[in-house]
Amino acid sequence: MRIGELARRTGVSERSLRYYEKQGLLAAERTPGGHREYAEAAVDRVIRIQELFAAGLCSSKIVELLPCMRDGDGGPSAVATPKLVADLTAERARIDRTIADLIRSRDTLDEVIDAARG
Repeated sequence: MRIGELARRTGVSERSLRYYEKQGLLAAERTPGGHREYAEAAVDRVIRIQELFAAGLCSSKIVELLPCMRDGDGGPSAVATPKLVADLTAERARIDRTIADLIRSRDTLDEVIDAARG
């Protein structure tokens, strides 16, 4: 499929798809006319990339992680290195800290709202 169709099917801009390709997150074949052609599996790949970005991972970490995931279901494959596991464990701990900070902020706002309501 062409880049426009992949963008439409995933809700991701063509610009982002080009960025993913430049970062090594996504691969495309080139037609004789130079147009990008993506395999059907690119839809799942782009969705997975979006999920990982939403989880707070940077593109360089996603590049390391993607070979350890199956695109169809997002499940793990058996190729994760011990370093990657350690890095991802640290990333998960960072996310947990962020969640705890947000909960504290929400609790503070609730207290202010309750106090303002009298």
